[in-house]
Amino acid sequence: MKTMADNLRHVFDAIVVEEEIVFSLGGLCQATGASPAQVLGLVDEGVLQPSGGGAPQHWVFTGPALRTTRAALRLNTDLALGTAGAALVLELLEEIGALRARLRRAGLQ
Repeated sequence: MKTMADNLRHVFDAIVVEEEIVFSLGGLCQATGASPAQVLGLVDEGVLQPSGGGAPQHWVFTGPALRTTRAALRLNTDLALGTAGAALVLELLEEIGALRARLRRAGLQ
């Protein structure tokens, strides 16, 4: 007979991505399943801001780019928004988050 503890045992694999972790263009593509063209599109739309120089082979992306790239890919796949549409949605979601934080700080939410 299974106990409650047996029912609650699950194994999760997770990677904690912090600001200190960096990805090359190839590394970000490998981690997210994005093609280099998709990442280039996100950079062109201003969704991702790589550091490290002008040429893509010198670009460096920080940890949050992983989450952003995955979110953009999901929006593109699930809603067929395209790169520009995904960029707009991500920008609006970021703005909503900032406004909610302001409301919390003001004690209004």
